[in-house]
Amino acid sequence: VLHVCVSMCVCMCAHVCVLHVCVHVCGHMCVHSYAVLNEEQKENMRLLIEPTYKFFEEVNDAARNDVEEQVPPEIMKSLQELGAFGLQVPIELGGVGLTNTQYARLVEVVGGYDLAVGIALGAHQSIGFKGITLFGTKEQREKYLPQLASGEKIAAFCLTESSSGSDASSIRSKAILSDDGKHYILNGSKIWISNGGIAEVMTVFAQTPGKDAKTGEVKDKISAFIVERGFGGVTSGPPEKKMGIKASNTAEVFYDNVHIPVQNLLGKEGEGFKVAMNILNNGRFGMAAALSGTMKKLIERAVQHVTTRVQFGNKLEVYGDVQEKLARMAMMQYVTESIAYLLSGNMDRGCTEFQLEAAISKVYASEAAWEVVDECIQLHGGMGFMKAAGLERVMRDMRIFRIFEGSNDILRLFVSLTGLQYAGSHLRALERDLKGFKMDVLMSEGVKRTKRMVGARIVPSIAGQVHADLASQAEQLSSALGDFGASCESLLLTHRKDIINQQFLLKRLSTACIDLYGMAAVLSRASKALSKGVPTAAHEKALTVTFCQQAEERIRRNLGSLRSASHLKVDASMATIAKEICKHGGAVPTHPLD
Repeated sequence: VLHVCVSMCVCMCAHVCVLHVCVHVCGHMCVHSYAVLNEEQKENMRLLIEPTYKFFEEVNDAARNDVEEQVPPEIMKSLQELGAFGLQVPIELGGVGLTNTQYARLVEVVGGYDLAVGIALGAHQSIGFKGITLFGTKEQREKYLPQLASGEKIAAFCLTESSSGSDASSIRSKAILSDDGKHYILNGSKIWISNGGIAEVMTVFAQTPGKDAKTGEVKDKISAFIVERGFGGVTSGPPEKKMGIKASNTAEVFYDNVHIPVQNLLGKEGEGFKVAMNILNNGRFGMAAALSGTMKKLIERAVQHVTTRVQFGNKLEVYGDVQEKLARMAMMQYVTESIAYLLSGNMDRGCTEFQLEAAISKVYASEAAWEVVDECIQLHGGMGFMKAAGLERVMRDMRIFRIFEGSNDILRLFVSLTGLQYAGSHLRALERDLKGFKMDVLMSEGVKRTKRMVGARIVPSIAGQVHADLASQAEQLSSALGDFGASCESLLLTHRKDIINQQFLLKRLSTACIDLYGMAAVLSRASKALSKGVPTAAHEKALTVTFCQQAEERIRRNLGSLRSASHLKVDASMATIAKEICKHGGAVPTHPLD
């Protein structure tokens, strides 16, 4: 039911739609090939990948950057020479002109070596000046993109304020049009801005007063602006002291009567929230690619250790507990990488509605990567806890990814509620048809409900759209999709508008949705590998079969809990416990020694 783009990547197209519950898988579950780069693009990638690997292996020192809490000037200069600051800026405007998939591949390399450098680069181009790329006028693009692509000037994305974290619409910074109509006068401040202390060009969001076309009432709405530090009145606080990604600059930014030329309005007045959300959606896809690179490196480190470390007379690799950890790490990396390139490929094909997939990719990647680094440290034992091993730095760097660019908690609600909107629209239309006694609708709904009652499938099988060796897993996905749709309909009929307050349920629903998307992504990728007969096809099949089995079990468990009286009772109890803790100001129980 969630309007989730599960784009099955084989070589055909299939129209799969759960009509009644509106399970809309990629609009129609588009089945495309993963191969989205032509030969010229592949050759260009090879030319870019080798020097990037060489730079991070031989020049950049992530440990030093972490200790000094900065990316040294000479490293910034080397990154400029590599063209790393304008990877997706068109060639005619001084950039490298990469596609989304090519960009993801380079970001994956960076993620394997230094997440702090990755944040500095991502804050600059994935979100910092992305608004100019997406919404800028011809004049704005020609003025700003060349100097940003060269790294001559650094960009920042300035949205977060002390009063507005996940609730972006509650920002208080204000921009008022001057009496002569030539400038907006900006006042306010932003906190925790990546590149905030070094950026010369900023995408800033502020409230602007505007008259409501219907009521005539003046209301504040968010607008987006291109702000230069050189306008005057822009200052930054000292670099923040952070748990991780220490080398990236994070600072508070202050705006005191900053005069912004009206030509620097980005998009239309009052449409800044839309601009911000589009920027963040575009920026999130790179996160999964970067973290898949991080996970690859962590798996290499883990394998190097367990294949050489001897305990109790055997190398660690022979023990079942170690094997389970390695297999889970490999599966999570494979799923993350599959999702990342499935998403980038669809973006390159012109898909414009990918906000749910972007949210799913960010949530899954950040949570999977956290588990992988944790298990890597566990496999190293006490050695992994030592600073010299370098793993503690990766763990510290990793922690922020579940928080910034949309916290995972909010994104899970976004996935659930956005999808349920589509299902709600369908049910309202269905209700109108039934009230009108439309016999075709009555018969169709009756047949579907009868099938559901006797356990028959209501979702068309997709087994024919994947490699024959994965037919069973495709059946698992088809069946799970049907159950998912029925669960969504049941939630809406039970809770109606109050569904927005049922966060215990929405969280489990979104978790099931994420597993569904993961299943589709690995089935697509493994089918391609098996069809082409690549050397790793058998291994990819094993990863896919194992993941799909575990994912289906999680989906059944999560969907089942939505209607389980015992689970609902536990939810209510959890809510009561939380309220008591808040009322008490902390842990409630009397100490056992009192």
